[in-house]
Amino acid sequence: MRAKASMLIRTIKAPLTSLKGIGPAQVPKFANLGIATVGDLLRHYPRDWEDRSAIVPLAEFGRAQVNTEVTVIASDWIGRSGGKFGRQRAILKIYVEDESARAALVCFNRPWLEKQLEVGRRFFLWGKFEYRYGDIQSSDFDIRPAESENRMEGIFPIYPLTEGLGQKNLHQAVGFALQKYANDIENELPGELITRYGLLQKSDAVKAIHFPESRERLELAKKTLVYEEFFWHQLTLKKSRARKKADTLRQSSACGSGLSPLQQRLIERLPFRLTAGQLDAVAAINGDMADTDFPMSRLLQGDVGSGKTLVSFMAALFIAEKGAQAALMAPTELLARQHAENAASLLEPLGLRIAYLTGNVKAEGRKELLQHLAAGEIDVVVGTHALFSKNVVYKNLKLAVIDEQHRFGVNQRSMIMEKGESPHLLMMSATPIPRTLEMTAFGDMDVSRILDMPPGRKEVKTHLAKGSESENRVYDFVRQRLGEGRQAYFVYPLIENSEETFSDLKDAVSMKEKLAKKVFPRFTVALVHSRLDEEERRRIMESFRAGEIKVLVATTVVEVGVDVPNASCMVIAHAERFGLSALHQLRGRVGRGTEQAYCFLIYSDRLTDEGKDKLKVMRETCDGFKIAEADLRLRGPGQITGTEQSGHIGFTIADPVLDIGILEKARGDAAAIYENDPDFALEDHRIIARVFREAPPFPAAVV
Repeated sequence: MRAKASMLIRTIKAPLTSLKGIGPAQVPKFANLGIATVGDLLRHYPRDWEDRSAIVPLAEFGRAQVNTEVTVIASDWIGRSGGKFGRQRAILKIYVEDESARAALVCFNRPWLEKQLEVGRRFFLWGKFEYRYGDIQSSDFDIRPAESENRMEGIFPIYPLTEGLGQKNLHQAVGFALQKYANDIENELPGELITRYGLLQKSDAVKAIHFPESRERLELAKKTLVYEEFFWHQLTLKKSRARKKADTLRQSSACGSGLSPLQQRLIERLPFRLTAGQLDAVAAINGDMADTDFPMSRLLQGDVGSGKTLVSFMAALFIAEKGAQAALMAPTELLARQHAENAASLLEPLGLRIAYLTGNVKAEGRKELLQHLAAGEIDVVVGTHALFSKNVVYKNLKLAVIDEQHRFGVNQRSMIMEKGESPHLLMMSATPIPRTLEMTAFGDMDVSRILDMPPGRKEVKTHLAKGSESENRVYDFVRQRLGEGRQAYFVYPLIENSEETFSDLKDAVSMKEKLAKKVFPRFTVALVHSRLDEEERRRIMESFRAGEIKVLVATTVVEVGVDVPNASCMVIAHAERFGLSALHQLRGRVGRGTEQAYCFLIYSDRLTDEGKDKLKVMRETCDGFKIAEADLRLRGPGQITGTEQSGHIGFTIADPVLDIGILEKARGDAAAIYENDPDFALEDHRIIARVFREAPPFPAAVV
């Protein structure tokens, strides 16, 4: 009999219906889980594993999941619940006992269990129990006849599910797939790496990840598959950056003095010096953009107030000197307008033509602006999502700057890039990207970091205050600062409470009235939020910036781009309701001058563990990189990178946060292999060439 040929797991294209127990009616249900072939099924890894090896009697239900042998002693129909179209469904309760206690199994919509669980019969039982209504109860249990060979012992996989498919369906389907195909699955890693790290063969790893013989075997399977996934991800990124292999040489020859003539003129006009971090970033960006054959793809990181926007203006000057156009896209009209005003102040005296474009620009002015943009009579356009609208045409867009990049999705970032012919891309982030994401989501980009702050800045002192106990003391402190001529922000999670949305959260509208009439009657108090039209928001912010308004009550509309050096107090109500990134950004609105600044995080009486963790991080550090790492742990990578709508970064089992050690090893190995054997011609590397040829695990553009 001829042996089956070995195969890559992703090339197992056999239909699911080739497996026992899967008919055409179940195929759409599996499709809801992204499973179309047997190969997909084998790569549908469990989300968790339950260890049922230890025997836990009913009496110890509070310690762990129960795993015991029981006898059925009674069954009862205990009532009726409404079903679809008014039909009544009875609830079956079955009583069982072991040598330690008695318990009740509540069987929702499983009436057939009355016939299976006959009184006096013994069963193996596994389940999650709690004490309710005078009984030890469970509605989440698994039960099998005592005469069965499977005693509920071992480690059981728990799969992601969809409607119509239960754990039993997945267990059976995966079991049949492993039986038929597992032995023929080929390794996708070079043998040298498998030996170096003591990894499993791919076929053994796939078997053990689904149905491990022991906890040790499971951990080794996870290590194998996690390493493999990171290795392929990093090697894909390495290949996509191959075009930049002469980066260092290009930069050293292209930069010369490091600054272009217009950039030098701007620096001479500034009343302050650029920091070393800013100058390094400008030099790196100039080097990238000097090479017209290789468009720049760079991420500029810097904490709140580190001067990233000025660096982007320097980049725009470089592009303008080449006779091309630059577009700077911001997530809000408030931030876009501020960028446009600053650009006009700094760049127009040097001869650049600046424009501002949002969805609210009036029709007459918009038509004329678009004509000038298409004719190349605008050098730098600053705006929001309107910059990539269908009717917006550029004559020669060569630089796209995306501020607060995490506010834009992957598709939105690509739409602005499509407005030019291979334009340079500069993405900016005021919430520093954790190093784990640098190596994954942004691994195909060059990274510049501004680690220093403008001279004279002091770290914002952060205090936690329990709302019901400390609010008046916070008011007293702020009142004193206002009396010294300073200004303050008060931020709330809601614009306004209503009968439909009433909650116990304070809202900006009602608190503005309280602060103006009862708390700070001697000072001018104003309100700004997203429902106000753009012109009204602009007027209020200008008055606040000019010092005419002393207390600004707001929502998170002031989270980014508001620069008022005289504001020294930030008060955030219900701080536990905000994300770490938002809290860090809001705190960054103060401390922008030379005076000491303060941030008060007022939290509610009922504080969750996650809320405590967030506030603790904010109290202990102002370091944006530390906050970013904590934010990544709490929120996950999707929201931070703007890739959430596209389904994570593409990993199925690897976690860039939890598995950072494995990621770093895989990254180094991928780099070494590519640099020493870029064509994968060596015998041990031929499997790499085959995988890229037959079943690439990641697309060429990972982000």
